Amino acid sequence: MTLEQLRIFVAVAERAHVTRAASDLNLTQSATSAAIAALEYRHAVKLFDRVGRRIALTDAGRLFLQEARAILTRAAAGEQILADLAGLKRGRLAFAASQTIGNYWLPPRLAAFRKRHPGIETPLVIGNTETVTTAIHDGLADIGFVEGEIDDLHLTQESVATDDMSIVVSRDHPWSVRDAVTPNEFGETSWILREPGSGTRQLLETVLREAGRTLADLDVALELPANEAVRAAVEAGAGASLMSRLVVASALRSGGLVDVAADIPPRRFLILRHKERYVSRAAQAFRELLDEEQSR
Repeated sequence: MTLEQLRIFVAVAERAHVTRAASDLNLTQSATSAAIAALEYRHAVKLFDRVGRRIALTDAGRLFLQEARAILTRAAAGEQILADLAGLKRGRLAFAASQTIGNYWLPPRLAAFRKRHPGIETPLVIGNTETVTTAIHDGLADIGFVEGEIDDLHLTQESVATDDMSIVVSRDHPWSVRDAVTPNEFGETSWILREPGSGTRQLLETVLREAGRTLADLDVALELPANEAVRAAVEAGAGASLMSRLVVASALRSGGLVDVAADIPPRRFLILRHKERYVSRAAQAFRELLDEEQSR
């Protein structure tokens, strides 16, 4: 059994598709299939059931997937330690970030880090608060960034920035000429929301809860999985939404969206890492970059 075989097995298992896994790994389909077949033959166990063009993990495959991920995580940690011994000349620092941070706040900071340390790879996966915390737990990311609070004793969390939030509507919306709105008036219009697990949605739920209300009191017209989709729906007149100023700044400047005054507190951007995992020199260097920015 080799690490390459394990990487191929995990990729196939996560995608439930040999061809897609092969494409993502830059391998041929035959090489990918051969690696899985070699694992199954060497250990006399069936890892996948094949149904037409798709595959599904067997019970044995599901159990082995947990171990395979753990082995790859440990191997990556070992590689990082060796990279540390060579200083910051080479290595890898994997990031996971929720959408607002990953698409707007983090990229210039990654660029600054790469300028200082061009030999360090900085792959980034973008999701929502739930997927980021999962990536940290699974060892798929060394550093995570989320908006809002999380309740997880296994992760450290520190504030690194704040994010101003706005209630936004289209310029033709009745609220566009209102001086202000309160949570008690949120039921007057339709709403466009991010999906469950989103930090933006979490903040709206908090604002409503403090006013004695819930999402059930709102007319939710659409739930969308991306900030840009929410922004486009609001600009099209589908309703109101709570969004980061980072996301809507250009639309506000162009007049496509209108900021409706409301008592919405800023939210915090949090940096996450696993308490029990090795902190590499690359991770320390990235944190130093953020600390320098905050001290200016």
